[in-house]
Amino acid sequence: MKMTDSVNGAAFETPLGWCGFAWGEAGIVRACLPEADPEAVLARLGQDGHRIVVAPLPEGLRIAADQVSALLRGENADLSWVEIDTSALAAFERGVYRICREIPRGKTLTYGDVAFRLGDVSQSRAVGVALGKNPFPPIVPCHRVLGADGRMVGFSATGGVALKRRILVIEGALPDQADLFG
Repeated sequence: MKMTDSVNGAAFETPLGWCGFAWGEAGIVRACLPEADPEAVLARLGQDGHRIVVAPLPEGLRIAADQVSALLRGENADLSWVEIDTSALAAFERGVYRICREIPRGKTLTYGDVAFRLGDVSQSRAVGVALGKNPFPPIVPCHRVLGADGRMVGFSATGGVALKRRILVIEGALPDQADLFG
């Protein structure tokens, strides 16, 4: 699918704000973490050049949206079954996203861990770059990947590192306490 193609898109409300999906025939082409309102969701969904045609969520994606809401409420939710369209992505990015989808709720990996699982720990920075471009959050749970020392680094969603921390606390991967040093 070319980035200039039209795709369907919809926003849905979650406990942390509005999330959304853009999808085509092969699955979700873009998803987004909470934004302030549906208009911001649609803008985020279209930021990579897709023209978004607002449409109701099909049954399978309504179930996926319910699972995203459950996840953001702290419930055990499984998004591993959700089809994502990775056809426009490089093989390295597909590998990074595959590994991230295997990280269970309440657990984290480091960028180095992901690189190691790809076969080359020297690719840690490239993993970070790929996760910074993740078009499928939280289906690809890039928020579960931390810096080598467990620090919150590099989160490109609206709300930045504070949102990453909040989701990890909700999921039980971090204690619910303020971190004065980031």
